[in-house]
Amino acid sequence: MSVREATPVTASTEPPPPALRASARSRRRRGGQWWVPWLFLAPALVLFLYFKFIPMGQAIVMSVQDVKPYLGSTWVGTANYGEILSSESFRSATWNTILLAIGQTGGSMALGFGLALLVEGQTRKLSFIRSAAFLPVVVPMAVVAELWRIMYHPTSEGLLNQIIGLVGLGPSGFINHPDTSLGSIMLTGIWRGAPYDMMIFLAGLAGIDRGLYEAATVDGASTRKRILHVTLPGLRPVFAILFVLAAVRGFRSFTEVFLLTNGGPNGSTEVVMTLIYKLGLEQNRLGVGSAGAVLLFLATLVLTICVQLLRRRRSA
Repeated sequence: MSVREATPVTASTEPPPPALRASARSRRRRGGQWWVPWLFLAPALVLFLYFKFIPMGQAIVMSVQDVKPYLGSTWVGTANYGEILSSESFRSATWNTILLAIGQTGGSMALGFGLALLVEGQTRKLSFIRSAAFLPVVVPMAVVAELWRIMYHPTSEGLLNQIIGLVGLGPSGFINHPDTSLGSIMLTGIWRGAPYDMMIFLAGLAGIDRGLYEAATVDGASTRKRILHVTLPGLRPVFAILFVLAAVRGFRSFTEVFLLTNGGPNGSTEVVMTLIYKLGLEQNRLGVGSAGAVLLFLATLVLTICVQLLRRRRSA
């Protein structure tokens, strides 16, 4: 009986294909240079840390202290929060802030969406119109406020009063009258914020499948139905993002209010940001002002989280 000798199995010594070698080198290179993006981000992160996050931490600490510059601070716990929450001026400023945020958010999104539908396209003329429409965003807020202050001149010689006089309406006080001052500031915010929303809407419109429009046209859908059943559903994520951005922008309104009315007349345009400024820098009540700032931050944070949760629930 013959015995068969087993032949040992040896590992293949053939080199891996070039694609695998290149992939391995790429992974090693990425793994060894993970710090390169952080190196480029480091200057911005340092600035954010020094000018934003450290002051935020200091504001939280000051909100529970009776701050006395150069004399030392004493711990008061939640007394500053209780004082500002029980203040009638804070409640009035909060209500004005909510109204201003709702008006500016809805107005800027509606106007931005309408502008996006009008200027959507790739022609050279539309590119020029989009650039011209975006100019209010890049103009400094101080210039915008002074421009609208001139247009809001309360006499019949004012620009806007001359325009409404053409339809038989009498001169309005605009920012000089308690009944119209908040609406006037709201109009200024909408004029400045709508072009920014327009550009984001344009980016969202570019991502909608054109085949859906063609199919809707073949089915005989009108322009209104195409907007309702194709455009708006396709822009749902854009609306969620813009709602958060516009709402935060409305809650943090300060410069236009400060420059146009400084909270007047008779507190009709006082918002939380201007009240915090007056408490902290004019009345030297830094602890109470810091408590108001923390409350405003928490309200903005809660709003952002709620919108994101609602968005995820709908997309699930």
